[in-house]
Amino acid sequence: MTTTHYDTLESRHPDQREAALMAALPGLVANAQKHSPAFATILAGVDVGAITSRAALAHLPVTRKHEVLARQLAVRQSGGDPFGGFSTLGYGTHMPHVFASPGTIYEPEGTRKDYWRMARAMYAAGFRPSQLIHNSFSYHFVPAGSMMETGAHALGCTVFPGGTGQTEQQVQAMAELRPDGYIGTPSFLKIIVEKALEMQVTLPTLTRALVSGEAFPPSLRDWLGERGIAGYQCYATADLGLIAYETPAREGLVLDEGVIVEIVRPGTGDPVAEGEVGELVVTTLNPDYPLVRFGTGDLSAVLPGNCPTGRTNTRIQGWMGRADQTVKIRGMFVHPGQLAAIVRRFPEVLKARLVVSGEMASDNMTFRVEASQLPAGLAQRIGEAIRDITKLRATVELLAPGSLPNDGMVIEDTRSYK
Repeated sequence: MTTTHYDTLESRHPDQREAALMAALPGLVANAQKHSPAFATILAGVDVGAITSRAALAHLPVTRKHEVLARQLAVRQSGGDPFGGFSTLGYGTHMPHVFASPGTIYEPEGTRKDYWRMARAMYAAGFRPSQLIHNSFSYHFVPAGSMMETGAHALGCTVFPGGTGQTEQQVQAMAELRPDGYIGTPSFLKIIVEKALEMQVTLPTLTRALVSGEAFPPSLRDWLGERGIAGYQCYATADLGLIAYETPAREGLVLDEGVIVEIVRPGTGDPVAEGEVGELVVTTLNPDYPLVRFGTGDLSAVLPGNCPTGRTNTRIQGWMGRADQTVKIRGMFVHPGQLAAIVRRFPEVLKARLVVSGEMASDNMTFRVEASQLPAGLAQRIGEAIRDITKLRATVELLAPGSLPNDGMVIEDTRSYK
């Protein structure tokens, strides 16, 4: 399969890309230390000159979304920086917009062209310069509408800011303006198409779509395709912008050129083997909001090989669930980080999963462990570590390597809540 690319970065030799990303790391970390008060604390004592490899990067702490929120709340309550010290920008001409995510977490938008790096995903979805894009992402509070609009402008497109709701007016605007495609959530596109059918309005120019913000199952992709709309998905967040995007090959999502992505074992910062499911941790090359090892809380896995379209960047499976699997057991919260601490005490343990069964208030815990060796007393010692760290008792089940499924699950809650 052949296709044209947004730029030559997409077809670089992987070694060339990796060298460029690693060469950018010291400057990124130095900028964060110097201009982001939050990361000046998080990365205190880090020798930036030594952060030139993925191995070195993996030794830096992971900062997760709940930690960003907690820091922002703490600083705001004391009358300080509403961004909690994560932004290197201040209000004014260098920050045209501020956006809010649930929590509330505030994110800055800088003035750099295609600030959220969305043009690349749009190009892969078939959008080209001089086209009209109907943008149905929200334009208030959250950055989604602006993310797509700035990317479309960088691509050379005109945007109709449709936003959300007002389905009949959306159909009317599409019929009269004749956009070349749609950008928004897949479910709202389905609603618009169904409303157009109900109104007996044809939308002949609506032949492509870039969707995000929710799951895009093959059944909905095929439903749109049967109605002449080729839909592609991208994975982006309000904190990071574009992370990965789909191509015409439809084989996973290709990573964006402006991020460094690691997949780590949930609850830790430890990278997993290629192909193993884990949490996506992203370092963004954005000097305005320099997130270093930001834990997205989303599960995914690396796919082997390159994209058939000729894009050479790493591919990921796409969204595979949430990494934060914290549960409450017998009145105590148990989280993946505690299980990781247990596993670290035993070099024989390769992988582990806590299975919680029974009914609420009558919980049973089984700690299922893959072990490379089975020395005498291992199960008993693991049980003691579980009590030490979680203050709870569990049955320990020792398994052969490869027994546990590769799904990123660390805590499996099978209790009945009836």
